[in-house]
Amino acid sequence: MTELVRPAFHGFEQQPLREYAERAYLDYSMYVVLDRALPFIGDGLKPVQRRIIYAMSELGLGATAKPKKSARTVGDVIGKYHPHGDSACYEALVLMAQPFSYRYPLIDGQGNFGSSDDPKSFAAMRYTESKLTPIAEVLLGELGQGTTDWTPNFDGTLEEPSWLPARLPHLLLNGTTGIAVGMATDVPPHNLNEIVSALVRLIDDPDATVADLCEHVKGPDYPTTAEIITPASDLRQLYETGNGSVRARATFRKEASNIVITALPHQVSPSKVIEQIAQQMRAKKLPWLEDIRDESDHANPVRVVLIPRSSRVDAEQLMGHLFATTDLEKSYRVNLNVIGLDGRPQVKNLRQLLSEWLRFRQDTVTRRLNHRLQKVERRLHLLEGLLVAFLNLDEVIRIIRTEDEPKAALIARFGLSEDQAEYILETKLKQLARLEEMKIRGEQDELAAEREKILAILGSAAKLKKRVKDELLADAKKFGDERRSPLVQRGAAQAIDETELVASEPVTVVLSEKGWVRAAKGHEVDAAGLSYRDGDRLLAAVRGRSTQQVAFLDSSGRAYSTPAHTLPSARGNGEPLTGRFSPAAGSSFLTLASGDNDARFVLASSHGYGFVTRFENLTGRNKAGKAMLNLSPGAAVLQPATVADPQADRIVAVTSAGNMLAIPASELPELDKGKGNKIIEIPKAKLATERVVAVVAVSPGATLQIRSGQRTMSLSFKELDAYVGPRASRGHLLPRGWQKVEGLDVQ
Repeated sequence: MTELVRPAFHGFEQQPLREYAERAYLDYSMYVVLDRALPFIGDGLKPVQRRIIYAMSELGLGATAKPKKSARTVGDVIGKYHPHGDSACYEALVLMAQPFSYRYPLIDGQGNFGSSDDPKSFAAMRYTESKLTPIAEVLLGELGQGTTDWTPNFDGTLEEPSWLPARLPHLLLNGTTGIAVGMATDVPPHNLNEIVSALVRLIDDPDATVADLCEHVKGPDYPTTAEIITPASDLRQLYETGNGSVRARATFRKEASNIVITALPHQVSPSKVIEQIAQQMRAKKLPWLEDIRDESDHANPVRVVLIPRSSRVDAEQLMGHLFATTDLEKSYRVNLNVIGLDGRPQVKNLRQLLSEWLRFRQDTVTRRLNHRLQKVERRLHLLEGLLVAFLNLDEVIRIIRTEDEPKAALIARFGLSEDQAEYILETKLKQLARLEEMKIRGEQDELAAEREKILAILGSAAKLKKRVKDELLADAKKFGDERRSPLVQRGAAQAIDETELVASEPVTVVLSEKGWVRAAKGHEVDAAGLSYRDGDRLLAAVRGRSTQQVAFLDSSGRAYSTPAHTLPSARGNGEPLTGRFSPAAGSSFLTLASGDNDARFVLASSHGYGFVTRFENLTGRNKAGKAMLNLSPGAAVLQPATVADPQADRIVAVTSAGNMLAIPASELPELDKGKGNKIIEIPKAKLATERVVAVVAVSPGATLQIRSGQRTMSLSFKELDAYVGPRASRGHLLPRGWQKVEGLDVQ
């Protein structure tokens, strides 16, 4: 017979890493979802919050008690129920005590518990004291009445409640946020009176729709007086799907010429808003605003004063810009993802949340009534035995004095139960002597009436609902308050166009040969006389306005643009254009232009080709620029020339050989980009030595100035007739001595 060979056991188990990792991560995920991040619909609490509140109740820290050090509470929580970090536990405690974080704080904190400006600026737990607030009674009031299941704590030495028997849907009152594995929750806070009103509606009309309930629940109610500007239709859609967003906007008022911000959206700090506004002021994007002051104090938690430059500033327009560009208007995500009564996370709509919580509440009330019924029936049972003892007191005393087993003798003599006999034996003799039959029978009658009342409620669904309804209304009367966040219909905030924010001033933009740029105020600027970096000098300058864009063309014919008001002041050396743009390797900036979008310019190359284009075509947001002028090999970009009237102006081109040609501007095509048409002829044989020096547009009444060395020759529009010729012709030679042209100007 073959002997069975058993595998050796080495004290460990082998399994594939893939299976182990998958199971371990799944266990961790379920722990995070169910025991850390998502709240239970019944009491609306995460485990750490539930344990903090329960531990404080066990320490006797009720609303009427004297507070104790927060470190004492945290020590009990992490030592008995929540074996995690003390700092995380204390932060959860602080959050429930901050009136600017919780709509209905559950903890009354004494000491520094942070501020709306910096919620995490709270003092260490060894310095602060805390106790429960009166509304915490809603969570704890029925805890010892058989209303909840109890589970062992982490080491099995104590028991803790699996949930708290909430008399109100705390989940919707204070809201919650949490990030689990693969899911998250964002439940906004709501007004207690509105929620109770919706619950009563649902009790009276179980078929009420979400739209019906929204007649009571108007929207979230944050612990701030900032306005909720989300349209009612969007709020209804949010409550129907369980997903959406809520937009809140700061409130302000005018005080003389100043603008005073009096309330900020939930979780927005005044210092952050002030920094955002100051940053725009430093970037010269708020020229309407002169100063900003934070005058918040204990009496006025939010008071931010904006000081406009003049009383003519439109406050509504300015605040609309700030709403669009700062946290003065903030959007909050809503995701009603909670753990339901079935123990599973699910995104629920408003009706599902309220109806499921009502089932939880009805179950809780049923358990409470059954627990009380058991106590009443036990007391009645004991009173029945006590009445027998009172009526036969002498016999009872004799049995107790003479019998070795008085308990058994009492049971046999009077037909008592073990509980009744035990209760009689535990009753002191002097109490038996004082007992009166009427008192016993009176208590029996009271308890019997209470039992009948409880049985009637338990036997009738309608009476049970009425009990739940009455208790809800009583709590609403005791703890309810007015809505804090007003629901207001507002239009969408609109940021002011940057050009509208900038004062329109004349500027001269100066470009150096090494690609450094700056802007000087005014048009009477001697660009060549400005100071330059060593080895650098003026390349080109153009006049414009601070509200306009400035376009630059590089040696490859690509165009780049930037707002003129963002350029550095001419008091310094400026900044390199390569810091703003990303030209191709080997390219250098050669020319620039500025004007309104509809302004027209002649773009031309040194080989004599060009076209007319609108300035808008030169602008764009791409740091790498946009292809604008196609250049033949060896050609260079010329300075763009402004065309005032394409039908009346003349385009004048002059070559380095002294040939000058004037043609009607209408003969050049208007293009968005390209190479253009030939303006003036340069023979191919001479392209290596001859080039177009400049191209300008001359309007009727203007004067053309030809620069040659230190000399300047002026030609009127009429005198240009001598140089008018067909487009793409050779033109006419300038007079002897003026054939070495350095540039053309128009006056």
